[in-house]
Amino acid sequence: LVRQPCKAWHLNFLLLCLFSICSYLAVPQPPTITKQSVKDYIVDPRDNIRIECEAKGNPVPSFTWTRNGKFFNVAKDSRVTMIRRSGTLVIDFRRGGRPEDYEGEYQCSARNDYGTAISSKINLQVSKSSLWPKENLEPVTVQQGSPLILQCNPPPGLPPPVIFWMSSSMLPITQDKRVSQGLNGDLYFSNVKVEDMYTDYSCNARFHFTHTIQQKNPFTLKVLTTRGIAEQIPSFMSPTGTSSSKMVLRGEDLYLECIASGVPTPNIMWFKKGGELPSKKTKFENYNKTLRIVAVSEEDSGEYFCLALNKMGSIRHTISVRVKAAPYWLAKPSNLVLSPGEDGKLECQANGSPKPTIQWLVNGEPIESAPVNPSRAVTGDTIIFRDAQIGSSAVYQCNASNEHGYLLANAFVSILDVAPRMLAPRNQLIKVTVNNRIRLDCPFFGSPIPTLRWFKNGQGSNLDGGNYRAFDNGSLDILRTRKDDQGIYTCVATNILGKAENQVRLEIKDRTRIVKAPESLIVKTGSAARLDCKINYDPTLKLTVTWLKDNQSLYTGYRMKKDEESLTIHSVLEKDEGTYTCIASTEVDSDSANATLTVLVPSSISTSSLTPPKERPDPPRDLELTDPADRSIILTWIPGDDNNSPITVYIINGEERQFYPGTWHNHSSYPGSVNSVKLDLDPYISYRFRVTAVNDVGAGNPSQPSEQYQTSGAAPEINPSNVQGRGTKRNNMEIAWLPLNKNQENGPNMRYIVMWRQRDSSEDWSNTTVRYHRHVVSPTPTFVPYEIKVQSENDFGRGPEPDIIIGYSGEDCLDPKAPPTLTRIRILNSTAVEVYWTPVPRDTINGLLREYRAYFWRESSLLKNLWVSSSRRHVSFTSSRPRGIVSRLVPYSNYKLQMVVVNGRGEGPRSEIKELTTPEGVPGPPRFLRIRQPNQETMVLDWGHPEHPNGIITGYTLKYQTVNGTRVGRLKAENFSPNQTTFTLQRADPITRYKFYLSAKTQVGSGEQIIEESPYSKNEVMPTAEQRTLCTFLFPWFSALCDYDSVLLYTVTYVTLFVPTLPATTARATTAATTASTTTTTTETVLPAVTKKPRTTTSNKKSSDVTPVRQKIWNVTASPNSNWANITWMHSLEQETEFVVEYINSNNTVKSVPAKAKTAFVHLADLNPGMVYRVRVYSQEYNTITSDFVTFATSSAYTKNQVDIATQGWFIGLMCAIALLVLILLIVCFIKRSRGGKYPVREKKDTQLEPEEHKEDGSFDYSDEDNKPLQGSQTSLDGTIKQQESDDSLVDYGEGGDGQFNEDGSFIGQYTVKKDKEETEGNESSEATSPVNAIYSLA
Repeated sequence: LVRQPCKAWHLNFLLLCLFSICSYLAVPQPPTITKQSVKDYIVDPRDNIRIECEAKGNPVPSFTWTRNGKFFNVAKDSRVTMIRRSGTLVIDFRRGGRPEDYEGEYQCSARNDYGTAISSKINLQVSKSSLWPKENLEPVTVQQGSPLILQCNPPPGLPPPVIFWMSSSMLPITQDKRVSQGLNGDLYFSNVKVEDMYTDYSCNARFHFTHTIQQKNPFTLKVLTTRGIAEQIPSFMSPTGTSSSKMVLRGEDLYLECIASGVPTPNIMWFKKGGELPSKKTKFENYNKTLRIVAVSEEDSGEYFCLALNKMGSIRHTISVRVKAAPYWLAKPSNLVLSPGEDGKLECQANGSPKPTIQWLVNGEPIESAPVNPSRAVTGDTIIFRDAQIGSSAVYQCNASNEHGYLLANAFVSILDVAPRMLAPRNQLIKVTVNNRIRLDCPFFGSPIPTLRWFKNGQGSNLDGGNYRAFDNGSLDILRTRKDDQGIYTCVATNILGKAENQVRLEIKDRTRIVKAPESLIVKTGSAARLDCKINYDPTLKLTVTWLKDNQSLYTGYRMKKDEESLTIHSVLEKDEGTYTCIASTEVDSDSANATLTVLVPSSISTSSLTPPKERPDPPRDLELTDPADRSIILTWIPGDDNNSPITVYIINGEERQFYPGTWHNHSSYPGSVNSVKLDLDPYISYRFRVTAVNDVGAGNPSQPSEQYQTSGAAPEINPSNVQGRGTKRNNMEIAWLPLNKNQENGPNMRYIVMWRQRDSSEDWSNTTVRYHRHVVSPTPTFVPYEIKVQSENDFGRGPEPDIIIGYSGEDCLDPKAPPTLTRIRILNSTAVEVYWTPVPRDTINGLLREYRAYFWRESSLLKNLWVSSSRRHVSFTSSRPRGIVSRLVPYSNYKLQMVVVNGRGEGPRSEIKELTTPEGVPGPPRFLRIRQPNQETMVLDWGHPEHPNGIITGYTLKYQTVNGTRVGRLKAENFSPNQTTFTLQRADPITRYKFYLSAKTQVGSGEQIIEESPYSKNEVMPTAEQRTLCTFLFPWFSALCDYDSVLLYTVTYVTLFVPTLPATTARATTAATTASTTTTTTETVLPAVTKKPRTTTSNKKSSDVTPVRQKIWNVTASPNSNWANITWMHSLEQETEFVVEYINSNNTVKSVPAKAKTAFVHLADLNPGMVYRVRVYSQEYNTITSDFVTFATSSAYTKNQVDIATQGWFIGLMCAIALLVLILLIVCFIKRSRGGKYPVREKKDTQLEPEEHKEDGSFDYSDEDNKPLQGSQTSLDGTIKQQESDDSLVDYGEGGDGQFNEDGSFIGQYTVKKDKEETEGNESSEATSPVNAIYSLA
């Protein structure tokens, strides 16, 4: 605390003493009211009445009460008792009596030798719930389409009842824009419909204290129907007329209501004359029929009007709102402590509407009738004390009142004359390490305020300056400790009445440091590992060395040896791998270091066929609870079978049946070598436990639950967290916190003691006890810091002393006379400007400065006939610099801009409006670019003007180039005038495709481009990479044609017709057709070939042979088609596991699909034909459990060629190639004929001939060396050739007939081969080799 000229330090320090240790020092203190009931106190007639009044002082004050302004003799009424050492009254009705007899106005007085404090006047009222008067209601007859009001007229109640409408069958009445309940409880029908008479309507009143519901006799409706309902202009049902008025008090919520009739049902809109509705405080309720403004203030006064409109017309009603105010504090009087001869003052400033009257009282009596005090002078709202003297202590009351209410505040003036006294324990010992900052405290008390000095070792001058810094509150800071700072420090407090002293012994210790940290090691299983941790520390302190493994406490079993300098692990196991941390600590400081231990597991020959399978362990059994204590218990169990894998960990699950029945949570875990553990428990909880064993395979099933054990209760060990204090209104502060959860309460009837007081003031702590997680303090001054404490309490006691949190009361509106001033606007570019302003004075903010906000809107464009949006936008500036950049402006436009300052209550007054003009910029992209192909020779392009020209368009630039597959041509450019929006391009050929880049330009430059490619014709399909590869392989001299889909279609046809068997170098290609399948075991990437029959590529191992080791998901299989794929997989996870199937196409677009573990199947739809995909499966809960990526390709979607291919150049070249190939085949045939060879032919007879036997028809079998079976076939017993691999031949393209040769080797029919079941079984089928195979046989 710093000493101020007005002796604020003196006052604050003395108040601190008075409120904390006055009873210990026996210092006189006038009474202070600490707790009282609310002013308007409504009680439940079924309960006893308790009127609270608590106060403190020295001596302890006595209490008296007045009732209705007269002395209330508590002793004469047997039902009334006053709590001992308290003024709280308890009125007991257990032995009879009527609570209504005790209604009235009560006031408490707390009195001791130094003054009298009084409470506010407490208006005690008993809750009432009257009965509904009995009445017989006739059916209400109404014309269809007419308005109707069903009146409720509820019985009076205290507090007023809550009204709602229901049918007699207790179903709520459906409310909407047409039918709704008004603020007065009546039910309004804007227009009646026939369906309204299908139910009845009963008004219900719910009373708060008795929790009873009173029901009125129901209304029944009789609706007279007509042929047609005439449409009606709106008319107001409530309020009536064209205008009305409303008065509301400051801080309350304002409700304005407008309900209108009409056909169709009118809509309601709200407006405020001369301004806008306060957006942050405005709420529209009851289908827009009610306007609610929360926490109204004086600026909310004015005229509001509601507008009811339908298609027939509109009508409006004006409501004049006047905001008045009950008194509220501007400066609440604070307690004043003076020394004899000192001066001081009490201030009491309040405001309201009308202006409140200030009245001063002394010890509960008007100051005018109090004894004359020559040192006191009253001037309006201030009392000035000059040359105060002993004996003039008293309690002063300030009463601020107007017609809407009053405020009462107590503030005592205490005149003290006390010699210095020390408040801290004597001869304290403080230990600290070198090179640290330390503070020595020496709290003291005295009046007049003593002066304090520090000395070291009882000699030398006062310590202040250099390495020392002394404070007026008695503290001494040593900025950086050294060894020679060790010693005894003495603080001496002195005033005119004497002196007092205290001593603090300071010891300077060496710092604790790890001089040799552990190093990371890589060791094999079975070996030893040593982790060093050598420490230097002060020998006068006790050293503690702690080891952690993976940030958890290390359990040192028989294999581990720990000392002060190392940790040794013998017979290292794989589970010992991890990060080890050494922590060296003393009572003064600590140090830590860590290292990583990596364990290598030697590989061994797989003996899976000999080793029994490993499985998860069986659950433990026979759980037993022993040695029960208040906070712990021993749990013992018998381990289950480990199933060939040693148990590594036991997991203890706990169930807190009292608060969370049926929910099991992980309580703790222990090594697999133990079966009896001590469990630490929380108080006042009913526990059950179960044990789960874990081995390398996984966690087994949990054991059966143990018996139940209930721990005893205790006081809370912690206080609520996240304590905050902030104002929700300008005159309050809401204290909120995060309450304790159930297992932290430690006992029944959890509650919270909330304490608060203004920071740096002489006030005592105000407090209240609540059971919820918030409390509102009201009234408060505007934006004042408060010290806040929240302490937990249950039936076993209170929690620890809470920390002090600083909060702030509510903020007020900014001063309307102090807006920010815009000084300059600097144009940065076409879309941004920099604004400069003059900050507002700090004293006009009335709260915390949140930001400066710049509002800007586009007024018009510099281009004619261009519509602009004038919507307001804003940008916020939180920097302390009075300038900022406003961006996202539209170029070539007129803007308006103004500044406003913002605090927690909202925006303040706005600055004057400045105008600015943004320069021209580059335009946006054209609205569209369309490409049409009216024929095969031309393309027609047309485009739209840019949506955002950002200036005057000076022209367009069109760039284009040819695109043939992956090859692009030279870029060409065309420039157009600003009015031209079409262009015709002559195509070089009907196949070439084009890519176009179009941009608009202004004088500044070209804008963003719009890019389009010429569309495919109807007969074109985009070729895939596999198709291009196959085409280039077959036709290297026509590779340029392989970028067009039509060529590929004919390539596929060619391969099918003439190349049924590829060469050996390509025969290993994996088939990819309509359906292909890929699994995780496929490792070879090969060139795909196109065949007629789909085949599925599967793993070369059975699924039972590929069980993964330490892998949870495997055997991911993809079965694709042209636009879909089926994904399956295997896993070892739980059946409730949720999977995610993620697939990525060749454009790196990532998509995912959820799946369930029970199905292990997903159907991927909407895939692109001819595209390569990568797919994987992973667990949604643990995304580290994932399969490897699997690659598959969808097949191409072929379409028939609809154009005339006979005139195409590529077709002519293809036909020439085919003709050349046929010619070569014929030449080969003639060569074979000239050599005397003959193709083997099938003999149609049942008897088997010898190899060289002549046949009856003159033919013979040729069996010399040249007539060996061709590659890929085998000879049967009768000399025929059997096809071995390919099932494809020319027979599939022939038109029937028996294919055979005559004697001269020529064709006598179309070559066909028919297979049937009998020939296959008899080993008699034969098939001629294809011409291509004949070619290869010549090699």
